[in-house]
Parts: sequence; C-alpha cells; structure tokens
Amino acid sequence: QVQLVESGGGLVQPGGSLRLSCVASGGIFSIDAMGWYRQAPGKERELVAHITTDGSTNYADSVKGRFTISTDNAKNTVYLQMNSLKPEDTAVYYCNVDLFNTVFLRRNYWGQGTQVTVAS
Repeated sequence: QVQLVESGGGLVQPGGSLRLSCVASGGIFSIDAMGWYRQAPGKERELVAHITTDGSTNYADSVKGRFTISTDNAKNTVYLQMNSLKPEDTAVYYCNVDLFNTVFLRRNYWGQGTQVTVAS
C-alpha cells in the first residue's frame, strides 16, 4: 500500500522560509511525477509546483522566484523550499504523486496535508 508522509509545515513570520518534505513508500515500481498543491480556507485546491522524473518543473505564477521544488529519486522524496513567505501563502499543503505500482498500474496519491501559516 502506497503511503505519502509529509513534514515541515508550521508557523513562520512573513519573509521567512520553510522546507516541506514528502516521502512516498510501499508498493512503488516507479514514480513519474511529484507535486505540491495547497488549499486555503474557502478556496479551491491549487497547484503550487510540479516536477517530473526528467527534471521538468512547473510553478504557479504566485510562487515563481520564491519556491523551489526538488526530488531525491533514490529516496522517493519531494521537497518544496519556500522562501520570502507571504501571509497569502497560508494554506494546507498537499503532496501528490503519479506512479506505477508493483503490478504496473498507474495510480495517483495524495498526502494527508501539512499546515503552513505565515503570520506575525
């Protein structure tokens, strides 16, 4: 059974930094892509950043130049380095993974979410 475990959220002051991590484990043959989404209260979930196994990245316009997504493919881990955080970045951040499982079926999984709060 595939599991995604996120960590690194918390409370930070405006202008500060946080680094989110998400580890995928269990029943994985290969990972195609990993990403981070966020959902603020009263808003729809939105893409923050996305990365494929060949290193291609995609960012929401609102985070370009401030956030960086990266992976450690050997550890099935995706990171989101968030710098120059703003109050409008406050949301629950979710990890998302596209993968092939051990019976070669393509599946998509979500993490449980980690709260990021930017406030003074």
